[in-house]
Amino acid sequence: CPGFIKIRLKFLNDTEEVAMARPEDTVGVLKSKCFPGQESQMKLIYRGQLLQDQARTLRSLRITDNCVIHCHLSRGDTAATPALPDPVPAVPTAPGLPLGGGTLMVPTVMVVLALGWYFRINYRQLFTAPATVSLIGVTVLVTFLAFGVYGQ
Repeated sequence: CPGFIKIRLKFLNDTEEVAMARPEDTVGVLKSKCFPGQESQMKLIYRGQLLQDQARTLRSLRITDNCVIHCHLSRGDTAATPALPDPVPAVPTAPGLPLGGGTLMVPTVMVVLALGWYFRINYRQLFTAPATVSLIGVTVLVTFLAFGVYGQ
């Protein structure tokens, strides 16, 4: 279609939809075209920035043909439309437990490492040089992983 640009709408569960819009359309118009009735709950993110100003045009935001806009439906919604796929939870939770299984992994590993260091310091006669070097290596690895995951 002449005068239209194709916008790829990508959702949290890695599904995509294609929307056609004019460069002079605003963010609010795009939301109302693609998500009627859910405009206030829909968050659009382009190049890492939340598109909050509903009056900004797509052209002023430098949204061009075949650009990807990430879409997130905020938790305030009560009704889901078939146009928006249901988001898949990242970590399934067990019934009756408020925490997912992965939530307790880092504290558990930290407790095990702390116990290892406790025994290394208080019972050093039981630890050989390779065991001490291994404990240091595991501690450094876990530290880098923890800061890499939680430091972003």
